Amino acid sequence: MLGQVAGTIAAVAFVALVVLVAVPLIKLGRVFDETTASIKELTEHSVPILDETATAVASATTQLEKIDTVTTAASEVSQNVSALTGLYAATFGKPLVKVAAFSYGVRKALSKAVSRARHDDASKESS
Repeated sequence: MLGQVAGTIAAVAFVALVVLVAVPLIKLGRVFDETTASIKELTEHSVPILDETATAVASATTQLEKIDTVTTAASEVSQNVSALTGLYAATFGKPLVKVAAFSYGVRKALSKAVSRARHDDASKESS
């Protein structure tokens, strides 16, 4: 009889041990279930964000390509203006400088001739 009592006590102790170990395992199972649900929810919310980000990057790439086209065109315009300026300077610049120098020389010569004529007239009148 003593063996049966000891066996019953051991069985009850084993059942108590199983219950004590089962409770944390059940709670751990619930934690895993909640973690799985959280990961699903996070995935459901992050996929649209990633899609929007990909769309925004694609749009930015398109805009940058357009800006590249504009800057290339502006560079070509700048080169054309530079070439046109050089052509204008070569075509009109040197002749205009020559005409200006010639007119300056003629004006100085006429100025000297007029001042000599006045000086000669003044000297004739004083004599």
